[in-house]
Amino acid sequence: MQQPQIPLGFTRTPSEDDPRRDPDLLAALERIAPGTDLRQAIDDIIRSREGALIVVGDPNELAFLFSGGMRLDQPFTSQFLFELAKMDGAIIVNSTLSKIAYANVQLMPDPTIPSSETGTRHRTAERVAKQTGALVVSISQQRSTISVYVGPARYQLESVPEVLAKTNQALATLETYTQRLDQVLTRLTALEFQNTVVLDDVLVVLQRAEMTKRIAAEIDRDCIELGAEARLIRMQLHELVGDVPAERAAVVRDYHADGSGARAELALEGLRSLPYRRLLESERLVELLGYSRDVNTLDHAVTPRGFRILSSIRRLPESLIKKVVADLGDLESIVRASQRDLEAISGVGAVRAREIREGLRRLQEHNLVDRYLQL
Repeated sequence: MQQPQIPLGFTRTPSEDDPRRDPDLLAALERIAPGTDLRQAIDDIIRSREGALIVVGDPNELAFLFSGGMRLDQPFTSQFLFELAKMDGAIIVNSTLSKIAYANVQLMPDPTIPSSETGTRHRTAERVAKQTGALVVSISQQRSTISVYVGPARYQLESVPEVLAKTNQALATLETYTQRLDQVLTRLTALEFQNTVVLDDVLVVLQRAEMTKRIAAEIDRDCIELGAEARLIRMQLHELVGDVPAERAAVVRDYHADGSGARAELALEGLRSLPYRRLLESERLVELLGYSRDVNTLDHAVTPRGFRILSSIRRLPESLIKKVVADLGDLESIVRASQRDLEAISGVGAVRAREIREGLRRLQEHNLVDRYLQL
């Protein structure tokens, strides 16, 4: 089987070690992304060569943790936060970012909480986040860096130009992957209509679809970090990814050895959780699809049930697709079914039957054109 390679020029392999996979951290990054009032204040602090320690959470729940300072309870504005950062102590902002509750307070987290940080401000920030689960932003005066802490998670923000450069590089890689995925999907469609699919054809599609989805997910995390700066990137991402997740799911339901029910759904979960290197192992994918690990994928013929092809017909409800597949069994039987055969299926009727027959005809013709253009 032809193995997908690590994307050329994509320095960050779609990885399991991206801390932004933590949903709490990702939600925190969204709150401090470019375009938000909090980020405006942070950028102003960086530009003025100041440092700051900002805690976002319920002031009442955090009260045991700090002493001194000034109680403000004033409306939150980026300019006000910037001015308060000129004082030495920490700033407490409420959870909704609507009020600045306290300023110039001394934070006293549990000193026994382990910390990998060396600077006093960052060490305090890490311990406060671990102890309370609050969002803590530490801005280094000397290094002009922004560190974000949420619970045990820590993330140092890169500059917007750096993130944009990496994201655009990833977009180029994603475009290449989607083009290759389209090619193998076109080939799979042709083989399905000819009823000549072997297991290897299915594995190639699943690998490329999953890789495409993972690269897209990483770009989506970049977009969250970029905030308002990612508007055009989001548009490109949506255009490139399209129906890839649905296609991937339909392929699993078409070819899982134990049918399209609960085991197929478990296989989809297993595919999502596979480490990157395991995704390149055909034996593991074979097992996920319910086949023996030692099966010869190049010789083992498989028959599509028809979920993916029927899903390509516009305005055909998923519930109806399930009925057609359940009644006729596989794609070959669906293609050969007459108007009367389709009408006899519960819930189909004359109009839907014509749509299915016409849709299948158009897909076959369109597939022939696509294959000719790729030659």
